[in-house]
Amino acid sequence: MLELNDIRYEVSDPENNNDLYPIIKGINFRFDTGKFYAITGPNGSGKTTLAKLIMGIIPVSGGNIILDGVSIEGMSVTERAQAGIAYAFQHPARFKGVTFRDIMKIASGNKDESELVKTISSCGICSCDFLDKPVDSKLSGGEIKKIELASVMARIPKLAIYDEPDTGIDLWTIAPMVVRLKREQEQHGTTTLVISHNKAFLEAADVLLLIRDGKIVYSGDFDGARLLLEDLSACNYKNECEGENDAECYR
Repeated sequence: MLELNDIRYEVSDPENNNDLYPIIKGINFRFDTGKFYAITGPNGSGKTTLAKLIMGIIPVSGGNIILDGVSIEGMSVTERAQAGIAYAFQHPARFKGVTFRDIMKIASGNKDESELVKTISSCGICSCDFLDKPVDSKLSGGEIKKIELASVMARIPKLAIYDEPDTGIDLWTIAPMVVRLKREQEQHGTTTLVISHNKAFLEAADVLLLIRDGKIVYSGDFDGARLLLEDLSACNYKNECEGENDAECYR
């Protein structure tokens, strides 16, 4: 369904004569239709970068991305969205003067309002009055995350990418969120990619991918990844890294 062929991403390093510094280092992977994937790894390992490369938010430095047998290299973000890819940001955008209803109408293709109500209810938004709220700075982090979740679900995409969907969400909402994403995956055959450090998402995945230093170092079920994940969590930030950030520590 989605194939990554030798995907690479490099940036200029101003501290080293602008030499190219690799962020994603030749990733090859096939995401099968209708499966739930969790992507995890240390901060700075390349998880969000990989997701943005798939969505076309940033261009690949090398390699090819194929969706349903067709290369999407050269496609804009809009064209990739039209091809069936949806993306939920870790920190969603806010839009002054735009209501939740406006966003849902655009996302759903102007579906009947009763369908919109079903979608927002499934995302933990209980009041229909919420549809008329502006998507601005007055909303809490949890509210804006639920709005973005609902807008992605309303599209019924082929491929849905969620970047840390639990950011800003209260703890008692996370388990129902996992259930909702799994239900969407199963009902609509949505290929679902969730970037997360949260155990609830990692355990729910059909396939867990562990990214470390720009490479996939493990793909399989959660149980098989336990030792690798314990190794990462056991890193002593102060003693082993001597003040470096955790991305360096895990390398």
